Amino acid sequence: MIHNDTPKTVLVLGSGGLKIGQAGEFDYSGSQALKALREEGIKIILINPNIATIQTSEGMADRTYFLPVTPEYVKQVIEKEKPQGILLSFGGQTALNCGVALDREGTLYKYGVRVLGTPVKAIEDTEDRERFVKRLEEIGVKSPRSIAVTDTGEAVAAAEQIGYPVMVRVAYALGGAGSGICGNEADIRRRCDRAFAQTPQVLVEEWLGGWKEIEYEVVRDCYDNCITVCNMENFDPLGIHTGESIVVAPSQTLTDSEYHKLRRIAIAVIRHLGIVGECNIQYALDPASADYRIIEVNARLSRSSALASKATGYPLAFVAAKLALGYALTDIENRITRVTKSCFEPALDYCVVKVPRWDLAKFKHVENRIGSEMKSVGEVMSIGRSFEEALQKALRMTGIGAPGLADTDTLCGNGGANIKDALSKPTDRRIFIIYRAMREGWSVERIHRLTKIDRWFLYKIAHVLETETALRSVRSEHVALSNESNDTPSRELLAQAKRLGFSDARIGEFLGIPEGKVRSLRETYRLRPAIKQIDTLAAEYPAKTNYLYMTYGGTGFGSGDDVTPAGRGVMVLGSGAYRIGSSVEFDWCCVNAVETARKLGRYSIMVNCNPETVSTDYDMCDRLYFEELSLERVLDIYEREQPEGIILSMGGQIPNNLATKLYDAGTLIYGTRPESIDMAEDRNKFSALLDKLEIEQPEWKELTDLDSAREFAAAVGYPVLIRPSYVLSGAAMNVAWDDGSLGKFLGLAADVSAEHPVVISTFVENS
Repeated sequence: MIHNDTPKTVLVLGSGGLKIGQAGEFDYSGSQALKALREEGIKIILINPNIATIQTSEGMADRTYFLPVTPEYVKQVIEKEKPQGILLSFGGQTALNCGVALDREGTLYKYGVRVLGTPVKAIEDTEDRERFVKRLEEIGVKSPRSIAVTDTGEAVAAAEQIGYPVMVRVAYALGGAGSGICGNEADIRRRCDRAFAQTPQVLVEEWLGGWKEIEYEVVRDCYDNCITVCNMENFDPLGIHTGESIVVAPSQTLTDSEYHKLRRIAIAVIRHLGIVGECNIQYALDPASADYRIIEVNARLSRSSALASKATGYPLAFVAAKLALGYALTDIENRITRVTKSCFEPALDYCVVKVPRWDLAKFKHVENRIGSEMKSVGEVMSIGRSFEEALQKALRMTGIGAPGLADTDTLCGNGGANIKDALSKPTDRRIFIIYRAMREGWSVERIHRLTKIDRWFLYKIAHVLETETALRSVRSEHVALSNESNDTPSRELLAQAKRLGFSDARIGEFLGIPEGKVRSLRETYRLRPAIKQIDTLAAEYPAKTNYLYMTYGGTGFGSGDDVTPAGRGVMVLGSGAYRIGSSVEFDWCCVNAVETARKLGRYSIMVNCNPETVSTDYDMCDRLYFEELSLERVLDIYEREQPEGIILSMGGQIPNNLATKLYDAGTLIYGTRPESIDMAEDRNKFSALLDKLEIEQPEWKELTDLDSAREFAAAVGYPVLIRPSYVLSGAAMNVAWDDGSLGKFLGLAADVSAEHPVVISTFVENS
């Protein structure tokens, strides 16, 4: 039961502005914490200056301070509001560091503010690298051989003692900031000089290159009940930050003994550290010997926590907040099953894949290599009955133009010219490089030697390529016989392709037929995805859940659906992965849309694929489809659910780009008409409209090729502006100053606006 000394007023620290390594996942976790506190009748004081978040919306907290999350400002709020308790775990590294500083300077003691959940001592034990290693040694668990240092000279001496290469890790840092592999003294001096400008301590540790990286999400209550909620495996080996890596849940390549050994160690470590609430523990695991090292423990909610929560349906942040108030795991109801308690460990009968999204192309001269520091600005999560299906869905969800495991030069980068170099030096395009290498005859063993990626994953990717080859051969055989490209694959081959995650559009490319014809062929073959529930306990108990996904794993014509069609309500399309120009503000729009629909008595159906968001929370809508925002999948859901209409305008650019195609497919779209959306997004139509309305604009022309662009530029004079259609935040919009840059920028615009016009116009200087 809850303690009698539960505080009447609690201060919650948010994470502030979005940044790499600390984004919308803390709006999700903070919002769940606020719900948990509100259920207990506690007065909530929130500090968070991010106006785009759900948690700062009216009604979430009793009082919201749009102030920096720094000791100086938090102290003033404490003086004014006099809270009895404070929550540090729901605002990421920013909140954690602020809370530790407030404790050290005596502010919390002075005003009688109790840290709820994990004690500050335990936080310091996990954040201070030297203390962390000593605490692990107390119970005989392994961590990398390491030496904590406070200046660059000590770091050089430590590296020589351990032996190069070494890994440098920065204490109290976000997203692996400042960390990296150092192969010599020059490397370590350069990295440590930069690190010590922002931190008092650096850890120099042995390099465990090629080891697997494994994570466990763990919850513990103050009565020492402890469970692991989810374990996850990085596709990439150690050395690539988990935020930069493809991540799979549950782990796919561990043996049963490895899984249970790491689980047992995780529980022992979390109990020894005295963590209360939620945390994650990261391991390095030697694939050759099953030896292990504990890399770190995050004594707070994290991006991995949000992923684990959405992957399992287990409301980690809500449970963590309840545990911080003194509840036991045996007290808290599992809100998915409604018949079990939160002490039951989730079981998954599906595969989850997370893929990061980078926006490196928006920066000039940027290094696209990935490593131990985060560069990704967002991520997506997909659910399927096989790794191949989930991986291909996730790659499409990122919205980088990939139709799955594509093999184009654009996606591979470097023109695919030096595959060996591209594989051994990881970039944001490595997954596509791997696929290209396989197309060119590289063996799994050869790719494994260069990348250290587990062979199991590589064989699964090779399986996808085998099916692509079979699909392409259907067209080749038909063309050879009849000089046409209009043949169809067998039902068995098409079903196999769908089970492995190929989209209708991609299959159409292989066969030389339109996407719509592949859809019609599936209907003829009676091939439809099944609707499945996420119930956290793999159907061991009846589930009353609205959390859904679609899969072709072992299905026929819509057979095996876990739910019946709603036949009513409004369908809201989310914004997908966070990217530069589209982030938490569209989550705010989507959440407000479904909440308004419910207040008006309308059934609400949410479609989104971003695990960081509040809109993909289990209790925000009547039905949640954790699915890709593609024409194919939106139509699948629309045809099955038969809602009254679709709202596109809340999710930003991705739903807008589907407007015309959805309308042509016969869906009813609420709000702005698709023809009007098209007129605003299509640069040619928009410029023509301005001319018709006699509204002045710079001289312009729709482009057909490079020659026409050069003719226009010669007539009006440089500089000129290249403007693609249907793009977000000015993607591929550039000012050309000469013929050379004009050709380059026109190619970029054509890549991002392949189906829509590109317009060239006079660039007005000094305006």
